[in-house]
Amino acid sequence: MSSETMILKAEKRDELGTKAARRQRANGLVPVVIYGHKKAPQSILLNYHDLAMEIQHHHRLLDVDIDGTVEKLLIKDIQYDYLGDTIVHLDLTRVNIDERVTVTVSVELKGIPAGTNEGGVLEQTLTEVELECLAFSIPESIKANVKEMAIGDALKAGDLVLPSGATLITDPENRIATVKVIVEKEEDSELGEGEEGTSAEPELIGGRDEGDDDDSK
Repeated sequence: MSSETMILKAEKRDELGTKAARRQRANGLVPVVIYGHKKAPQSILLNYHDLAMEIQHHHRLLDVDIDGTVEKLLIKDIQYDYLGDTIVHLDLTRVNIDERVTVTVSVELKGIPAGTNEGGVLEQTLTEVELECLAFSIPESIKANVKEMAIGDALKAGDLVLPSGATLITDPENRIATVKVIVEKEEDSELGEGEEGTSAEPELIGGRDEGDDDDSK
């Protein structure tokens, strides 16, 4: 996790409901509910731009100033609009320094596989993995070097180098990426032409037979 996190200033959210939420969003604020640690849920408002910047930088643990006290809050759920672009609501949960949490972290592939020099193509089939780690040690992403991958090689979830203290929840046999050769369709089209030629010949023969019958009449 990046050490450079912004302190988000919370505003009181006295008005609840759909109409109030629309007005708040129109004023550049995001309705937020805080849960956890046997405390009653707390409703606040956060500045949309500042919150979006934190999420863009993959920060899952936020520093939020609530009435002069900065709390560490973990993002549990983000709700977007129907286009999937605009944040409309956020759920946060309180965490302790020694608490372990389960999070989803993106996987970033680094380098150009050696197999691409032989006609191979890198294909990433899994972009995220699930981890269990300390709430204060959530990585922004997990980076994997693929430079040594040859044609036919596969990078599995179990091959990833995890941060100290983190445990992989995702099945270690799940493939993250492979280097494969894309087979061109020339052979298929040649076979198709042959098949068409074979199927066309009986039709011509049948046509001549019908023609002969017509002539005989």
